[in-house]
Amino acid sequence: MLRRTLFALIPALLPVLAAPGQAQAQGEVAVYSARHYDTDRRLYDAFTQATGIRVRLIEGNADQLIERIRNEGANSPADVFITVDAARLARAKEAGITQPHGSAIIDQRVPAGLRDPQGHWFALSQRARVIMYDKQRGAPQGLTRYEDLADPRFRGQICVRAANHPYNVSLAASILAADGTAATEAWARGVAANLARPPQGGDRDQFRAIPPGQCTLAISNTYYLAHFGASESAADRELFERIGVIFPNQGPNDRGAHVNISGAALVRTAPNKANAARFLEFLTTNQAQEILALGNMEYPVVTGVPLHPALVAMGTFRAEAINGDRLAANAAEALQIMQRAGWR
Repeated sequence: MLRRTLFALIPALLPVLAAPGQAQAQGEVAVYSARHYDTDRRLYDAFTQATGIRVRLIEGNADQLIERIRNEGANSPADVFITVDAARLARAKEAGITQPHGSAIIDQRVPAGLRDPQGHWFALSQRARVIMYDKQRGAPQGLTRYEDLADPRFRGQICVRAANHPYNVSLAASILAADGTAATEAWARGVAANLARPPQGGDRDQFRAIPPGQCTLAISNTYYLAHFGASESAADRELFERIGVIFPNQGPNDRGAHVNISGAALVRTAPNKANAARFLEFLTTNQAQEILALGNMEYPVVTGVPLHPALVAMGTFRAEAINGDRLAANAAEALQIMQRAGWR
């Protein structure tokens, strides 16, 4: 009788025997992500620690992941889609692979300007696309807007990566939305004429080329430079201190600096929808936002979350409102304009 009683008590004792601080296993959530950072793995581990829900990660190129989810159809194991760039999130929505998240928590914590109006996606983090210069040479005069980059005064001075990179496509798409086709054509021709060298490399390679004099201006995202400020390398930190940052279009009636976002969406056929909903809401917690902000030097989307000191050192700015649908609609034309202008 005593033996049978002890066996009956074992299921009740199992939760007590679990590792301290570790939530009980609650299934899984499959995340298809185009982000590839160690920071994100810490984010997933924190979610599992808090909820017991295991994150099954599938990484890949954003466009390939969108197509994969489409091809998998109703049998797709994908619950959440994560990528960089609002236009790509809008393309996922247009492809019919997402659904509204339906979360009052997300809608309360993430500003409306960083969410799809129909609730199909929301931003996790932001990076400003800025103009960089050499502090030793001084800030360039008369350069306060993206449009100023086309001025002949800056002939042979600009370093930037290839036109077809999503960062540049989205920037040009935002200029197209603000200024129209003719002005964007003129802008792209001006920038192409002002290039110091043929586009090459990534964002880091652009501002790295400033001290040796290969160019005097660079177009790059903030988080790349911030990583140098947080580096253990003295040479990297020295470069960070030398590079100045201009947040463009900050005038009182101007539209603000262009930002690239990372964002998440609930997959339309999510087999683990309840777990996916918990995961998406977790991404907007202060804990998750701090991991992104302090671990990967990105700007948080939730108010009150601290910035990394390297970002604080760059200064404050006002961001352009994000319209993912319009960026996606303008993307093809924006790329054609840049390529016609000779920006390859």
